[in-house]
Amino acid sequence: MTTSHTLVVEDLAVGYKDRAVLERLDLAVPPGRITAIVGANASGKSTLLRSMSRLLAPRAGAVLLDGRSVHRMHAKELARTLGLLPQSPVAPEGITVADLVGRGRNPHQGLFSRWSAADDAAVAAALDATHTAGLAERPVDELSGGQRQRVWIAMALAQQTDLLLLDEPTTFLDVSHQVEVLDLLTDLNRARGTTIVMVLHDLNLAARYADHLVALAGGRLHAAGAPADVLTEDCVRTVFGLESRVITDPTCGKPLVLPLGRHHTSGSPRG
Repeated sequence: MTTSHTLVVEDLAVGYKDRAVLERLDLAVPPGRITAIVGANASGKSTLLRSMSRLLAPRAGAVLLDGRSVHRMHAKELARTLGLLPQSPVAPEGITVADLVGRGRNPHQGLFSRWSAADDAAVAAALDATHTAGLAERPVDELSGGQRQRVWIAMALAQQTDLLLLDEPTTFLDVSHQVEVLDLLTDLNRARGTTIVMVLHDLNLAARYADHLVALAGGRLHAAGAPADVLTEDCVRTVFGLESRVITDPTCGKPLVLPLGRHHTSGSPRG
């Protein structure tokens, strides 16, 4: 299965008050693939994701879902196709894990429809996939940061959209849980053909898990394409201001970035 939905950014300009963040940006998200957005702090990564999910209105240009502006679609209609996990979501005070994950089913509820067996199944599957079923009756505000992050991902999965946008989904997670979450998203992509777009800080995880990389620099698109084409030493230097060596990851054949520093360069003394 591969989703046939298209998500395209055309000549997009976005800003906050008098500050421009994104300028004249064009981007086509490959359907049915995993796209990772990378860039330095304040490069516009989260702003782009928020614009793609219509949380931010553009100053110019458009975000088109299947040729229609997302900013002109009814919120519930959009939410049945496109889901978003923002960077710092806030849960209502005292809400349990099961109730929060169940809110992912809201776009599928009509004005007079009742909770169904399909809704139960979607929530149960999302809890199982994120290993949070044992937390179902716990209040979300009593969980650790890593547990909360997995619960939010479960809510996004319960929404069962064909496109899923995630802003730093590995935040608050240790390395093993970061890999677990990215494996989970890969499973979702391969099993359902879900188009996934996520902002990641870790370049090596982005290169390993993404089919398509988008590198932003100063609010503009610097490069987009396969990880091997985008993640070069010149790109890392331009986008991050970092000298590096890029080699082939022996575990997957993707690019592997080795940062250089004053104390860790070839021939530098130890100590």
